[in-house]
Amino acid sequence: MTAQVDYLAVLFTTTSGASGDLLGSDEKELVQLVWQLVDVKNKKLGKLNEVLIGAEQSELTECAPDRQDGEESVFTVTGLEQALNQFHVGLTNEVNSLGAGTSLCVCTDGQLHIRQVLHPEAASKNLALPNCLNSFFDLRKEFRKHFPSADTKSLTVMDPTAMLAPVTATLQVQSMANIVLALLSEPFCHSFLNPERVPEKFESGTCSKTEQVCDNTVIRARGLPWQSSDQDIARFFRGLNIAKGGAALCLNAQGRRNGEALVRFINEEHRDMALQRHKHHMGNRYIEVYKATGEDFLKIAGGTSSEVALFLSREDQVIVRMRGLPFTATPDQVLAFFSQGEGPKEACPVSGGKEGILFVRFPDGRPTGDAFVLFASEEHAQCALRKHKNILGKRYIELFKSTAAEVQQVLNRYSSVPLIPVAPAPLVSMLPTVSLLPSPGGVRDCLRLRGLPYTATIEDILGFLGEYTHDIRPHGVHMVLNQQGRPSGDCFIQMRSAERAFSASQRLHKQVMSGRYVEVFSCSAEEMGLVLMGGSLSHTHPRARSGTGLSPPPCLSPPSYSFPPAHSIMPAEAAGIFPPIGQVLLSPRPLGPGHTYYPASAQLYMNYTAYYPSPPGSPSTLGYYPSPSHLPSPGGVVRMHGLAYKDLLNTIQGYQVIIHLVWMEVEVIWL
Repeated sequence: MTAQVDYLAVLFTTTSGASGDLLGSDEKELVQLVWQLVDVKNKKLGKLNEVLIGAEQSELTECAPDRQDGEESVFTVTGLEQALNQFHVGLTNEVNSLGAGTSLCVCTDGQLHIRQVLHPEAASKNLALPNCLNSFFDLRKEFRKHFPSADTKSLTVMDPTAMLAPVTATLQVQSMANIVLALLSEPFCHSFLNPERVPEKFESGTCSKTEQVCDNTVIRARGLPWQSSDQDIARFFRGLNIAKGGAALCLNAQGRRNGEALVRFINEEHRDMALQRHKHHMGNRYIEVYKATGEDFLKIAGGTSSEVALFLSREDQVIVRMRGLPFTATPDQVLAFFSQGEGPKEACPVSGGKEGILFVRFPDGRPTGDAFVLFASEEHAQCALRKHKNILGKRYIELFKSTAAEVQQVLNRYSSVPLIPVAPAPLVSMLPTVSLLPSPGGVRDCLRLRGLPYTATIEDILGFLGEYTHDIRPHGVHMVLNQQGRPSGDCFIQMRSAERAFSASQRLHKQVMSGRYVEVFSCSAEEMGLVLMGGSLSHTHPRARSGTGLSPPPCLSPPSYSFPPAHSIMPAEAAGIFPPIGQVLLSPRPLGPGHTYYPASAQLYMNYTAYYPSPPGSPSTLGYYPSPSHLPSPGGVVRMHGLAYKDLLNTIQGYQVIIHLVWMEVEVIWL
């Protein structure tokens, strides 16, 4: 809007909750709507109008002073829809009766009345707002154009936590109208141009990893329903201006949505208003809103592939994700999959034909079984989604509505280089192979706990195990974290014997911890070892689908807990005869978090960075060195830090070695 408007509707709202700077932050409903028309050209004020909303507003009416009907109109309605209709009809009739022009814009005291009250409540109740409420002038910003150094916040002297009486709202509107007249008059002669705008629709788009994203414009929303889309996120933040393509849904390590999203706004002011919606509701769920960084957003939504950019460059397209495709699937088969059907309503043509299909591949070109498909309209996309779990080849296909940010995220996940480095081969090739994990052999001497409360700590788990706590190996508790580093509800525990592990699983299975029942399964060191090494039990182990409950966790946490100090291995008197070995045996150094060794032949394409704690009995650090020259036969040296003497003997049992103990360090010479 580049020309001066003919009329300004000075508007003020009141909710049943907080006011002032906290208006709308408590998700309370609108109870009062007051407005007054200002004739900009003639510099005249119209009639004061007031709408009281809700059955309880009769009490508020009794509190208000007497008013003359010629100067003010008061209406009482039962809901927001009737209040909006009364506002729109009354404003339109008054403008038409004056006949001095037709252009109209709303003017409010700050941003909150429009962005944090009217738009969010209308969106939650599926109501359409009058078009005049999609743009407005912020009187504080207009006032600041003539008084840059003025503190406009000091103009509000009311208690922000208190509900306003009706008389306060009407006085506020009258005060605002007088300020507008003063700005329009000499010597200011202010022109109301370029109003604030509220977008009616979220605009999707792409984001490059090289783009600069300000840290003060990004938030993280947590607790979203798993089926939420970017449009649902935009609906939750209705009234605020989200940047183009600024809603990015987060995926977990398995490529499924984890209930979180990163949202980028056009500026810091809108980000701060978004933070005030912390624990507002989306349906029956409350959504947590926290600050995030531009780097966080680029990790999720940023992309570098020109193929993806070309695929997403077609605007006003609806994206559908296909999951579970045969690895041999071709574009022609995908087109045939969506074109099949008994009638024309069952066919849903893909936009652009083969150009509207994007297959997801590993870095070496192998297909992942995922693909994204473009449709020209929402109607075609809904038709396509009805083919969910239809058969293509010999597999059923899962279909989900997707977003541009999810396309970027999935492509980034599968196309990136391995995030977990592969350890170099040992320097001495003839070193015997020693497993750093507990011996496999199928002995089920480990436990898996599933369904733990997210607030559960190591101490809570030890309390849950009760008498079985004494059977846990040192550093044998491994909390499982999700991709964001928060507890996932899973835990692995290494026990001293298979009998005690079985007994614990039988006695503790489905016992309650903090109001949640916890599933307890016994598993083998081999199965746990696969998880520790980043493998997938669901695809590699024959018992994975037999009800053991051993789906692979996304990542493991470093052991930040501590066990009681280790006891001395020999009496102090005996230790004094063998210094310095005796000192080591008197006070064994507890094992700290270390680094798992990855064989050089294994290419682990993990989709997240994780910390893997060393299992009990394995050294915290390990290094290979060439064999000393004085050895009678070829060999090698393994240097181990912080390994207790008895655990060292268990590790190298059965091998011909020479052990050198050098003060808290161990050299093992393999012969």
